[in-house]
Amino acid sequence: MKHRNYNQTSRQSGKPVSKTATKRAARKTAGAAKGKATARKSVVKPTSKATWKLASKQAAKVARKQAAKQEPKAATAAPAVRKVQPAPPVPPNPLRPHVGPHYIDPLDYPTHPYPSMKRFAEHLALGATMPRTRHSYYRHLRLIQEHFNADPAKLTENQFRGYVLHVKTKKQWEPQTIRQTAACGKLFFVDMLGHDDWTVFSQIHAKDHEKLPGVLTREEVRRLLGHVRLRRYRIPLKLIYCCGLRISECLGLTIHDIDGAGGKLWIRNGKCGKDRMVPIAAVMVKDLRRYWAYHRHPLLLFPCAGRGHDTPENVAARMSVATGPMPVGSLQRLLVEARKQLNLPQATPHTLRHSFATHLAEAGASIHTIKALLGHKNINTTMIYMHLTHRSEQDSRALVEQLCAELPR
Repeated sequence: MKHRNYNQTSRQSGKPVSKTATKRAARKTAGAAKGKATARKSVVKPTSKATWKLASKQAAKVARKQAAKQEPKAATAAPAVRKVQPAPPVPPNPLRPHVGPHYIDPLDYPTHPYPSMKRFAEHLALGATMPRTRHSYYRHLRLIQEHFNADPAKLTENQFRGYVLHVKTKKQWEPQTIRQTAACGKLFFVDMLGHDDWTVFSQIHAKDHEKLPGVLTREEVRRLLGHVRLRRYRIPLKLIYCCGLRISECLGLTIHDIDGAGGKLWIRNGKCGKDRMVPIAAVMVKDLRRYWAYHRHPLLLFPCAGRGHDTPENVAARMSVATGPMPVGSLQRLLVEARKQLNLPQATPHTLRHSFATHLAEAGASIHTIKALLGHKNINTTMIYMHLTHRSEQDSRALVEQLCAELPR
């Protein structure tokens, strides 16, 4: 580096610079140049592979030391690969998982449009036991309030009658929804407000349309289950068909609900909060045991897989510590795609339940047995499967042929 001459002049003032000031500036310039060279040397990329490895090891060592200083000494790093270990002990009476949407209790609403609606929420809490029922009834009362934009407690019988006519003829509501509106109105106007003289509720009639549910043949069921590649989806679908379960009943099962030795499957807190027992095949029990040995969750049979890398080890590790069961929408969306690819007319998780009941009726099972296995409250609900069986059609045709053959010609 070339140093400045002592005879230089200042750029600002134009006066000659002293010898001492020139030396001081020269030392300062040399120090700055040395610092830049050191900085460039520190960030130079290594050229050889060995230098790269050494630099990586040193960087990892420094990172571990910094992490050890920040974290408490008692903490230990999680293992990179999950090892299969015995399942941790489970409390004798574990809480059952919740499957499906969470319905907020009307009592927990922060505000109510009118005091009468808050009183109705308290009335529902005293009577109706299921959160879904309380949520549905309060929703219908809120629709009435929004339709009239007034306090429901001040409505007359003619106004309520006009509202039911409006939703039935103009909005074309389903019969079941109209019956729920009538039930909500009866609870509010008769049971809570004491309008015993209202006769509109005896005039409301809404009968369901007799629609036959979609049913798959046995060959279509085999094709559908064989098309599902992932085991965490195929096993619950297979269990729904083999035991005739609802999707919420299937995904809410725990390891305490299976009696493998007795061939029994206990359905806890099913529809309307009822419990029931259904038989389960030994082959299905083996499939469930093999599947549980894969994730080893301490409580759930079908835990949520979560999001992340889809390697079997990572999926099993996430399932073993899951806080809830598999979402209902996962199976529903999967069957929608499988139905399109297989060109099936209809395929939902509930279609497998309908197929189970229909195939049992075709095999000769009594209608009361099917009613008990499905958990129906009314036998008329189960009678619809008798219209779907091929055996009943064949038997009726054979009987007609026999009656006609015995008649004189």
